[in-house]
Amino acid sequence: MNYLAHLFLSCHDEDLVIGNFIADSIRNKEVATFSSGIQQGISLHRKIDSYTDTHPIVRQGTRRLHPHHHKYAPVVIDIFFDNLLAHNWERYSEETLPDFAQRMYQLLTERQLDLPLKMQKYVPNMIANDWLQKYGTTEGLQYTFERMDKRTKFPSNFKNAVSHLQIDFDLFNEEFNLFFPDVQQMVLEFCGC
Repeated sequence: MNYLAHLFLSCHDEDLVIGNFIADSIRNKEVATFSSGIQQGISLHRKIDSYTDTHPIVRQGTRRLHPHHHKYAPVVIDIFFDNLLAHNWERYSEETLPDFAQRMYQLLTERQLDLPLKMQKYVPNMIANDWLQKYGTTEGLQYTFERMDKRTKFPSNFKNAVSHLQIDFDLFNEEFNLFFPDVQQMVLEFCGC
């Protein structure tokens, strides 16, 4: 899962939000430089990733995407799941998606000094382009995949990823809604929130 799902799965805890947000940009040797709450958020992020990558329902979708995206199929699923969370938002949250996005942007702005320098530079663009809400749109997905394609070392076929979601939308959506309660339960058990 990507930013939207990771932030959503942070139990309304500011330190967990920050840790969950920055985890991919933190090397293991850097983890100890953060507060214990942020360290827990980093651990939560990694636990969510591991759980997601090994979940049998998620693996079904990954296998369908593998012929098109090869080693990047799990990355494509992660982005799809943010889109599907946005589409199913009312099912999982009493807070509206626009309100949630604004709350996250405000928190990331207020806690900017808790972010690694690279992420501090990243957040204004994220806010200006409203990435959290745009994950729910075709244009937002395409933009995300185009940005990611610039950073890949191997052929990713990211340019066709959106069409793969559109073709099998109902199937991916069904799998997401079977999987997401499981990851929510795992987070509850991991964090006690």
